[in-house]
Amino acid sequence: MAAPRFAPSRSRNDPFYESPDVVPASWLTDRPAEIEGLQPVGPSLGYPGPDQGFILTIAKRLRPRICTQSGEHIDDAINGSIGIALRRASMMSRAPVVHDLTIALTIWGWFDTNPPADLVKIRSDAFAGLRNLGHHYGAARRLVDAVPESTLRATPDQISLLYPAQWKVLSGADTLDNNHV
Repeated sequence: MAAPRFAPSRSRNDPFYESPDVVPASWLTDRPAEIEGLQPVGPSLGYPGPDQGFILTIAKRLRPRICTQSGEHIDDAINGSIGIALRRASMMSRAPVVHDLTIALTIWGWFDTNPPADLVKIRSDAFAGLRNLGHHYGAARRLVDAVPESTLRATPDQISLLYPAQWKVLSGADTLDNNHV
C-alpha cells in the first residue's frame, strides 16, 4: 500500500545516528550528601520508600471515616497512623496504598464507633500530640516501631477478622511504655 500524499517522507540525505565527539566521564558518587553503600539502618531513621507523600492524599480521603472519642484529636490519629502505613509500604518496597493506612487505622480502632475502653485509654496516651510531629517525633517513632511485622504483612481482611479481639497484639500496644510516649 502506498503512503498517502500528505504523509511526509524522510529525505534520504538525513544523517543516521552518529556518536558524539566527546564521551562524558563516568558518574561517581562524589556529591556531599551521597549515600555510599546501602541505605543506613538504625534508631530514628524511619523506613524510606518511594512516593511517600501520596499517603497524605489517602489520609484526606479516609478522614471522614475516622471516629474519635472525647479528648482525642483527628489529626493525632492521622499522623500516628501515617507512620505505621508508611512502614508497611516501605517493607513491600512500594508507594503507599489505601490498604496501608486502612490497616494502621483499624488496628488502633479509629474506624470503630464504639472501641474497647482500654484501647481508647492507651491510644489516647500513645497518639496525644502527634498532630505536631516536630515536638513528638520520638513518640511517633515508638508508636510505629511497636507494631509487629506480622501485623504489617497481614491483609486488611485478616486484620478485620482479628480486631477488636486481638487489638493489643495487632498494634503492639503491650510493648508501649505510656509513661514515655
